[in-house]
Amino acid sequence: MNQVKNIGIPNIAVPTKVCDDPNCPFHGNLKLRGRILQGYVISTKMHKTIVIQRDYNYYISKYQRYERRKSKVTAHLPDCIEVEEKDQVKIAECRKISKTVAFVVIEKIMKEDK
Repeated sequence: MNQVKNIGIPNIAVPTKVCDDPNCPFHGNLKLRGRILQGYVISTKMHKTIVIQRDYNYYISKYQRYERRKSKVTAHLPDCIEVEEKDQVKIAECRKISKTVAFVVIEKIMKEDK
């Protein structure tokens, strides 16, 4: 499993590190589908799983204004991608890996300086 697969998403940097995780989209058998999201890493305490926070604006038509909202998404973290808390990452939808995990990290975008 040392071969790197093309995951079918343009402008995604292939990780230089090689892993033997079967749930890795680059080195394993996991296929991607559906949505691609961005968010900030909140927690890396789970085994091979991270929690991502997405911030977005929601329009309230009664008051004709926007309010800030946030949601949390859990995502699988392959061994070949290294992230820390406060990093910005890109995740893609895949099949259900566990009860709450249906996304996988495909790219680390940058580190937030907070």
